[in-house]
Amino acid sequence: MPEQTLATTRFIDPHLTPEGQPAMPHVRVPAPRPAPLPAAPRDLPVEVAGAGHLADLDRWKAETYATSLLVLDRGHVVHEWYADGLGPGTLFLGASMTKSLLATLVGVAVTRGDLRLSDRVVDHVPELAGSGYEPCTVTDVVTMTTGLDWVEDHRDPAGPASRLVRSFRTGGSSRALLRETRPKFLPGTQWEYCTADSQVLDWVRERATGAPFADAVAALWADLGATDGAVVGVDGDGVAMAGGGVAATARDWARVGLLALDGRVGGTPDGDRLLSPAWVDGAGVPPYPFLAPGRLPSAYTTHAGYAWHWWPTDAEGRTLVADGSHGQFTLVDRAAGVVVVKTSLWPYADAWEDRHYRDLSYLGLQAIADAVVRSRP
Repeated sequence: MPEQTLATTRFIDPHLTPEGQPAMPHVRVPAPRPAPLPAAPRDLPVEVAGAGHLADLDRWKAETYATSLLVLDRGHVVHEWYADGLGPGTLFLGASMTKSLLATLVGVAVTRGDLRLSDRVVDHVPELAGSGYEPCTVTDVVTMTTGLDWVEDHRDPAGPASRLVRSFRTGGSSRALLRETRPKFLPGTQWEYCTADSQVLDWVRERATGAPFADAVAALWADLGATDGAVVGVDGDGVAMAGGGVAATARDWARVGLLALDGRVGGTPDGDRLLSPAWVDGAGVPPYPFLAPGRLPSAYTTHAGYAWHWWPTDAEGRTLVADGSHGQFTLVDRAAGVVVVKTSLWPYADAWEDRHYRDLSYLGLQAIADAVVRSRP
């Protein structure tokens, strides 16, 4: 069971307390069956073309405020770098990379038959009757096409997204806020980035499986052979911040990416299958034309679309990205068998500056994956 304590572990979070601990209540998830990733380091000559210039790997890391970079080629660590004072045991807050981890847990539930994408939200969570989620299905929440009256602007302290996050930092009740939501568009007709959808998705998953988020992460960590414990932020009711509250090592974030390659542990043909082929395919393919790469609001990015809580960079689902604020990324290149994890601490106050770092990161992540393929013996 997850514990309500946190050992003295280096923790990288843009919102730390003065003592260097996460600024919200949290539980710790164990790693009971560690299976270290094999290593085969090699040089990666990378050149990133973006922002009007060419950059080598060091310049790109500096320009995007990187704190770690981990590269896997067919399950082997071929490149690993950490900023000064950080290392393989550092826990990096994934922010909204957590959403893709949540999608993995939902995929496990769907694969096992505990949940269907066509299920109505209120059939699992009747407490949401009368809210903006009453007409929605699991498909609507996993694609963020619920049509909710919502603006995801964490720079607005009075906005709904800031209120939701604040419920985790102040010990409030996040699910009480979800019951207050109201509709604006018909489900399936409008995309709006919405962390509330992630929280509802996890509420549905929890009711369908009987496993709270932290317990489900603990089971996944055991299945993946994670080598380090993780941390999960919770609100005053003990409800997990499933839309952005997981911190884990770069190597363990990479294990989630390996699973996304083909649904098998380690991304290898002999690994245990946790995600069905149908789930793997759907997680990378935008289900509506307005979710295709280049069709989302440009304030987010022009390099990716949206599918099942992942950001695909092509319409066929060959490459997809887990993406979190302040520059947290896991790129999964299924065609190449490459996973790239990059954590960062870039400035967030200016929205255009934030988009600049994100766009440059997307370009660099794919350039790294391409360099891995070129460097193979």
